[in-house]
Amino acid sequence: MPGMSKIENVCVYCGSRNGTDPAFVAAARRLGRLFAENHIGLVYGGGSNGLMGAVADAVVDHGGRVIGVIPEFLRTRENMFRRATELIVTRDMHERKQLMFERADAFVALPGGIGTLEELVEQLTWAQLGRHKKPILLADIGGFWQPLLAVLDRMREAGFIHNGALMNYHVCRDIEDVVPTLQAATAQVSERDKAGDTATVERM
Repeated sequence: MPGMSKIENVCVYCGSRNGTDPAFVAAARRLGRLFAENHIGLVYGGGSNGLMGAVADAVVDHGGRVIGVIPEFLRTRENMFRRATELIVTRDMHERKQLMFERADAFVALPGGIGTLEELVEQLTWAQLGRHKKPILLADIGGFWQPLLAVLDRMREAGFIHNGALMNYHVCRDIEDVVPTLQAATAQVSERDKAGDTATVERM
């Protein structure tokens, strides 16, 4: 369809630790390989620890491209990933978020902690407010995201989610389904909508 978007880069939110389930690391590595094999670039937080490092290493190991975006104060704490195709050091978290938003055509949340949850919920919020139509996907490895999905359902039932259709998030339990799901969803987004609103991120 003319004017429809093609997926080029995907932003992945995930933990800077491995987590307790070996399936988390395995999924991160598999996702990185799938990105490389499908010529999809990885946009992520720029660290080399935990699931972040696992997905980035896998992309590079299989000939793909990695765009790491990391704030100055996390360079040492998250062990900056020096194998990245492009490594951007930002002044703060706000600049990091804006650059990751601008460079990505879609978003995937692997298992992670508070930071992963915050970034995912922020994208859901912006989508609900109509600030972008980029696909958002939860990689529900081992049912990791089921509690959050239950909370979202409860919010919807209680009348606190408005324009819920705009959120349009996807859930995949099998990591093999992530790329085809994103490709199908991204094909429905126009180039204009893909660009989103670059003023979405608040500046301090």
